Amino acid sequence: MASTSNVDDFDSRYLIVNPENGGMVDLLKYLLLGDISSGVKFLEAEAEAVPVLVVEEAADHRWVIAVSIIARKIIGFFAKPMEYTGFVVDFTLNLLSQNGNIFGLLYSLLHGKVVIPRRGTETFLSTIGQLDGRIDLYKGQYLTEQLRYSDVGQSGIEMELVNRILMDLCIMASKLAYENAEVVRNVVVDHWKMHFVDFYNCWNDFEKEMSTQVFILTDKPRDATLILISFRGTEPFDADDWCTDFDYSWYEIPKLGKVHMGFLEALGLGNRADTVTFQNHLLGKEAKFRDRSSDSQELPSTGNDCIPPGKMELTAYYAVKNKVKSLLEEHKKAKFVVTGHSLGGALAILFPTMLVLHDEMEIMHSLLGVYTFGQPRIGNERIGRFMKAHLESPVQKYFRVVYCNDMVPRLPYDDKTFLYKHFGVCLFYNSCYIEQKVDEEPNKNFLGLRYLIPVYLNALWELIRSLTMGYTHGPQYKEGWFSIFARILGLAFPGISAHCPTDYVNSVRLGKERTIQMSSF
Repeated sequence: MASTSNVDDFDSRYLIVNPENGGMVDLLKYLLLGDISSGVKFLEAEAEAVPVLVVEEAADHRWVIAVSIIARKIIGFFAKPMEYTGFVVDFTLNLLSQNGNIFGLLYSLLHGKVVIPRRGTETFLSTIGQLDGRIDLYKGQYLTEQLRYSDVGQSGIEMELVNRILMDLCIMASKLAYENAEVVRNVVVDHWKMHFVDFYNCWNDFEKEMSTQVFILTDKPRDATLILISFRGTEPFDADDWCTDFDYSWYEIPKLGKVHMGFLEALGLGNRADTVTFQNHLLGKEAKFRDRSSDSQELPSTGNDCIPPGKMELTAYYAVKNKVKSLLEEHKKAKFVVTGHSLGGALAILFPTMLVLHDEMEIMHSLLGVYTFGQPRIGNERIGRFMKAHLESPVQKYFRVVYCNDMVPRLPYDDKTFLYKHFGVCLFYNSCYIEQKVDEEPNKNFLGLRYLIPVYLNALWELIRSLTMGYTHGPQYKEGWFSIFARILGLAFPGISAHCPTDYVNSVRLGKERTIQMSSF
């Protein structure tokens, strides 16, 4: 069981769901027979709360916990095949794209001129990049020009255009975050004509590897007015990323609420193997060791043995916070935006939440907005109340974009008694890219028979639509063969195919005009 102790009266409460603690017989007895004693085998809590908390959780949230365990067991079983499949798919797609697709590859083979893809280069794209090859921004250079000179005195039409362009930058940056550092640098500098600041590959305590990726850019190298932070989302073939999305484990922070434990670990704010580390990070005890320029690639040891030697180089929260702080000192008029797709969206909203918790109000005063796309839930309802004053005044700063039947924003599951809740403004787009401002997306748990048939019919419509988009909306919306193949797979797994960034880019660019006031310079 994870260790814990009280640190400076920090009242730690947590629940860890560990699929490895019980067997299939225990799971079946818990799920089908309601055997609570079998269910508690999968749960861990702080010593003072055992067995009361685990019994209550196992009884009150049996179906949700069971679904989490089943999903993570299945994903874990296929972890290696998924990894190998991802490797083959990435290599094959890049082999085809770099040689002019199948006919070009055959020609190159006959002439002995085959281009072999090399990972980590500016020509090697991720699976996400292959699904949607668009890299140019909406209205191009108009973005940087308008963002530099925009103010609240502009007309409603002008501000609407600026806001839409800013959202386009955010979804494109969220999509770009899936790429390697060289691709990111090339797109930011050569295509967007902006200043590439840095790319971080950070330690993730949940996945036990350097897998939390984030990059930072500014609109120009000197006297910048915009700083953008983009967190990488869920990799399609990364089992650990998907397990994080399905994880039910939480850690309760006094005054803040219950927060998804896996997301805290992804930011480098603790380790479930030693829960004292959460107390240290959330109380700011680690800050004195780690609050130094993120340009330094080595962080000193803090006595935290959970991070292996040689893996202490970077943790995302401290690296990004320190860099943003230094950028704001360098660019006095700059404001910053945080964005991300999928898991990256969860980290994007959790980052300013931790800034508020650590009383980094000087940084928060420069927050322009948080824009997330297909973001899972990060915690309970108290977090929304905690962050409301910082994200809704004087204007709305947090926008959570959800496309149609995307499954990930419906995770972890939510019901009348369940703790995970969304907060902030939800911009919901249906499959015709019509926008609605709602508190919660329809079919919030992706469950229920009344939604089953419409979900599959909609997946069929999305496949048909993908074949016609290039004719009805222009060549920039034409989908390639791999994207259409993903739509075909969506006939079996509609919630996963709807999660692809393609529909989020289309939603921002084709969606109807928003009528809510957004943050401005």
